[in-house]
Amino acid sequence: MSAEKAQALVLRARPFGETSAIITLLTREAGKVRGLAKGAWRPKSKFDAALDLLSICQVLVLHRSSGNLDLLTEAFLEHRFRIGRHEASFAAGLYIAELLDSVTVDADPQPKLFDLATKAIRLLSAPRPGQSSELGPAFDTRNISALIIHTELGILHQLGQLPSLYCCAECQEPLEGRRISFSMLGGGGLCTRCRRGKRSVVSVSSDAIISLRKLASSFDQSGLLAQPEPPFGEIRAIMNTLFANILGYRLRTSHWLATTFPSSREKNR
Repeated sequence: MSAEKAQALVLRARPFGETSAIITLLTREAGKVRGLAKGAWRPKSKFDAALDLLSICQVLVLHRSSGNLDLLTEAFLEHRFRIGRHEASFAAGLYIAELLDSVTVDADPQPKLFDLATKAIRLLSAPRPGQSSELGPAFDTRNISALIIHTELGILHQLGQLPSLYCCAECQEPLEGRRISFSMLGGGGLCTRCRRGKRSVVSVSSDAIISLRKLASSFDQSGLLAQPEPPFGEIRAIMNTLFANILGYRLRTSHWLATTFPSSREKNR
């Protein structure tokens, strides 16, 4: 049995017995960790709020032999997720947490993915009283939807599965036109010639491709507010299908995004 300190993001928590919990963490140092936190849900638990969903914390993990749950013996809160007046931010946080849990495996450290995730969670969290939001005074569902897409593209980048957005995924010809063929299985955009005979290809507007390019151009949330509002409904369908193909199933929280963030067309009705 070995002990390890790590910075962690709480992705999931489920009860174990009456007062304990099994916590799924994404850690910077050890990758994904599933650990038993004894007494975590007692009224005066030593863990306090450190193991609340979407909290960022410092933990001490006792790694046990293969096949056994690790033990979480200490947890110190670094950042607690605050919902505030935008419930959409919580829905976004839960979606990102489920996505991270689904695309990562145990004990495979990915520091860049962890940094991307914790930046997104900090941005989505409401500020403390007297402080301003890191997303600025115009913080709204437009900003949240753009941040979700930005984070998804960052995750795809870290997984080595970012779709081709500038050139044909097969022949590298520049993508042009008002409508662009987009392969969900073949790596992204396709030119007219390479599109022939392909399955799982959809026609995507140039506005959607331009928005995806802008949101994927930098994996730093700075400047996010400068991005124009993307055609969220169209992009949401693309991202849902991309991740469903990667994972082999649709995330349970993905349907929340369609209801929480209506497309521009729906909002204008």
